[in-house]
Amino acid sequence: MARRYGADHPGVLNCDIDVLRTLVGGWQDDFAGAGAAIRPAALAMIHAYLAEGRDVVMPQMLVDPAELARFEKAATDAGADFVERFLMDSADSTIARFHRRGAGGDPDPWHDQVRQIVAGEGGDQRLVQCHRALEELAARRSRAKIVRSVEGAEDRTYRDLVESLA
Repeated sequence: MARRYGADHPGVLNCDIDVLRTLVGGWQDDFAGAGAAIRPAALAMIHAYLAEGRDVVMPQMLVDPAELARFEKAATDAGADFVERFLMDSADSTIARFHRRGAGGDPDPWHDQVRQIVAGEGGDQRLVQCHRALEELAARRSRAKIVRSVEGAEDRTYRDLVESLA
């Protein structure tokens, strides 16, 4: 959805931290370490881009309120609005989508690493925990909006997401 949004809105920065992570040498061997190393750079990039009056979309599942606060601060310190959208589906559909990723030649080289991490942390049960944590976080974020994904209707889901920003 973030790639599509960027393509439809020229000038919007799609700051996908997982993509940035792949720019760190050895990321395949230390996925978490590469993520920790790149996040300060991502925060600086987001701040600088927003300070120039441009928009950023950041497709990232952040369930840690403290980590989310860091990105919100980067936006507000740059004088920008921080707009939150949680694209959510049922836990079962989310898990099925996770397992389908990459089947169609997914351009995300990092997803195989994520698959291995999830498997090592309990597999589908871990995904259910993450889904629950994200639902709980979204419910606590007063300005956030939840956009419900419509299984098999990507265009409708995208339209609902864009309309929620108006």
